[in-house]
Amino acid sequence: MDTGTEHVADRHEVIRVRGARENNLTGIDLEIPKRRLTVFTGVSGSGKSSLVFDTIAAESQRMINETYSAFLQGFMPTLARPDVDLLEGLTTAIIVDQARMGADPRSTVGTATDVNAMLRILFSRLGDPHVGSPNAYSFNVPSVTGSGAITVDRGEGSKAVKKTYTVTGGMCPRCEGRGAISDVDRTQLYDDSKSIAEGAITVPGYTADGWMLRIVKSAGFFSADTPIRDFTPKQLDAFLYHEPVKVKVENVNLTFEGLIVKVQRSFLSRDIESLQPHVRAFVERAATFTACPDCEGTRLSAPARSSRIRGISIADACAMQISDLAGWIADLDEPSVAPLLEGLARTLDSFVGIGLGYLSLDRPSGTLSGGEAQRVKLVRHLGSSLTDVTYVFDEPTAGLHPHDIERMNVLLRRLRDKGNTVLVVEHKPETIAIADHVVDLGPGAGTAGGTVCFEGTLEGLRASGTLTGRHLDDRASVKDAVRDSTGVLEVRGAVSHNLKGVDVDVPLGVLVVVTGVAGSGKSSLVHGSISKREGVVAIDQSPIKGSRRSNPATYTGLLEPIRKAFAKANGVKPALFSANSEGACPVCNGAGVIYTDLGMMAGVTSVCEECDGKRFQAVVLEYTFGGKNISEVLEMPVSEAGAFFASGDARLPAAHAILTRLMDVGLGYVSLGQPLTTLSGGERQRLKLASHMGAPGDVYVLDEPTTGLHLADVAQLLGLLDRLVDSGKSVVVIEHHQAVMAHADWIIDLGPGAGHDGGSIVFEGTPAELVAARTTLTAQHLAAYVGA
Repeated sequence: MDTGTEHVADRHEVIRVRGARENNLTGIDLEIPKRRLTVFTGVSGSGKSSLVFDTIAAESQRMINETYSAFLQGFMPTLARPDVDLLEGLTTAIIVDQARMGADPRSTVGTATDVNAMLRILFSRLGDPHVGSPNAYSFNVPSVTGSGAITVDRGEGSKAVKKTYTVTGGMCPRCEGRGAISDVDRTQLYDDSKSIAEGAITVPGYTADGWMLRIVKSAGFFSADTPIRDFTPKQLDAFLYHEPVKVKVENVNLTFEGLIVKVQRSFLSRDIESLQPHVRAFVERAATFTACPDCEGTRLSAPARSSRIRGISIADACAMQISDLAGWIADLDEPSVAPLLEGLARTLDSFVGIGLGYLSLDRPSGTLSGGEAQRVKLVRHLGSSLTDVTYVFDEPTAGLHPHDIERMNVLLRRLRDKGNTVLVVEHKPETIAIADHVVDLGPGAGTAGGTVCFEGTLEGLRASGTLTGRHLDDRASVKDAVRDSTGVLEVRGAVSHNLKGVDVDVPLGVLVVVTGVAGSGKSSLVHGSISKREGVVAIDQSPIKGSRRSNPATYTGLLEPIRKAFAKANGVKPALFSANSEGACPVCNGAGVIYTDLGMMAGVTSVCEECDGKRFQAVVLEYTFGGKNISEVLEMPVSEAGAFFASGDARLPAAHAILTRLMDVGLGYVSLGQPLTTLSGGERQRLKLASHMGAPGDVYVLDEPTTGLHLADVAQLLGLLDRLVDSGKSVVVIEHHQAVMAHADWIIDLGPGAGHDGGSIVFEGTPAELVAARTTLTAQHLAAYVGA
């Protein structure tokens, strides 16, 4: 074989991008090396996600879909080709993003990572007593029994044989595998002094003249004109608990079912966070959820809980901290299931290595933070045998302590060293430092960004003079003088989750930072003992309650004065200027996109062809205010809109005040009409902060507000926190960023480890005292950061 000449197949060593114009990208050209770790950086809104996710990863996904048969493609949505002239050298892209995991009540960390599946097989092989197949240990499989006669053909004739059919499942029959049961307050469901025809039912979605009334009349179990208090016991039972039964209404087959049965099925069996705001308010008012007394919240049937391996049931195993479970699995010496134990141990060790050893397998997946969800998804890929694929990460260090960032860096390198291309969107200098190749986008955000300011090595970035290059070695110094507290907020005996009876005095009137490794108990302490108190405004990273139709303009109340101004200027109704009302495009109903729900797979959106994504009817776009139509106003970034509404024909003080608050929290680059579902966790939190800044409250609680912030923007956030404190507010921040720690007046450090190794206060005092002490992991990293 001639080794002196290059094989033609070895020439495809780069992903070549030519003329990328997606979102705010300005037709950029780029070559990204394969089998290397490339970090994309730049200020928020500079175009990183547009390039990595919306161009490279999106085209890879679209081309893979095209490999399916025409029959299958007929059932799949048509993905739009990204706005780019040329993409060469693409490989299969695996996206590991920060999207929250499904909030289904039956989804847990164990089911989401297949660890439960392996555990079920293990218990079905080794469990004593043996209770059945792996299904017998699954809380998603109910036990089913049936019997009947079947006809068997034998020779010339046939014979009837009686058969019994049994499936043994592990689902607790009382709570149906949810671990909790709900009790309903009947007074919140109906007004017993009225009849159904008079509107007795007060459940959302019911009206006195709707289909419900016709169904009740057709079913005939009770009169729709009789007050509910006058029902006989039999009629009341039918009204509340009747099993679903078909009834004919005007030649249409419909279903009648008891009111409580319907409420249980429609509302209570779904995750409360996934419900619309008015429905969620009703559920919180009408239902109380308690741990199921039959299974004690484990979701499993009695037989499944009785089967044990060395005294441990599958319920015990799922409740264990994963780091402890990994140790228990490692101690099992069973040659008959050696390959299974090896695979299980490898997956559990990945959890520990990635800094998630403090979780338990029975933790509902909907309760994980964005950073935790991303790392749980990563566990699935660490053991993969695939090579030559492109892994795309969205800020993998979100929610990580500096100590844990080092471990994440090891994992990113591991994926690269297996022969994969790793693309990372990141702001943290610790992760930028391990890049083989750096691409810096900017120079600004929104329309001021979208160009490649630098590409090359880390040393080249430092010397480049770009915004990222200048701030890469920024190091905050510890404050010389800290503010004096004006009082204390007492916490006594805090025991939620892993807290070990914590007593702490949180100073008021100053900037307090609560820190510690991931899983040390920060959120448990702050959200469990401080957030719910009177006068406390808690701003966390949970998804903003709203749909794909919500955007910064609707969420902050900004759209209201804008609509009225448009209506007054044009002499028409304000409702015309709402995409959720009369002015909406009739095809997409004002969403701007057609959303295709693919069931268990991720849904897909495609731009509405009727309004071209503008969301309004064509006639509405003819009306202008200050020379712009409503769609053009909603496409403006906050900073541009702030200048637009500040003076001239479009002067609107009410809108300008809200826009100023949005700019104060660093959201000047976000467009007014951007769907809230597309905002990152940090952006959502800063949007909430802007809308709460005028709210009454003396104590502000923020949960990692630096998430998604560029190094240059952290200084702006610190300035905002200072202004809040100087105005007389108390600010408590859960944070890992060393610049925020150094800027604090008081630090509360939890640890020393995660899970049951944490839950204690390991330090409280000023940042200078923490650096001087150097007794904790946080202290060591902060000391290194400030160069002490």
